[in-house]
Amino acid sequence: MISRIWHGWTTPENADRYEALLKEEIFAGILGRHIRGFQGIQLLRRASGNEVEFITVMRFDSLDAVREFAGDDYEAAVVPAKARAVLSRFDARSQHYEVREERKGK
Repeated sequence: MISRIWHGWTTPENADRYEALLKEEIFAGILGRHIRGFQGIQLLRRASGNEVEFITVMRFDSLDAVREFAGDDYEAAVVPAKARAVLSRFDARSQHYEVREERKGK
């Protein structure tokens, strides 16, 4: 399994709007693509000084599945124009990690 990790930052004033955009439109669009090998997505949020940091963690079966999502340059960030309009800054590249083990609590 592959985890794709990406960071974006907003001002505190734009944070709720950005989170709503992710949940209501962007994530729904990703799910609607029915990407083979896409396992899910997590959204993390924290206040950090005068910014709000967001992290998305996407899970895929393989790098081929990541390529189906992001294209041949699979490390390039996929940031729709509506998201760019409310983000202060963001990672231009996503990081990909092979999940070597996962254990769940009871």
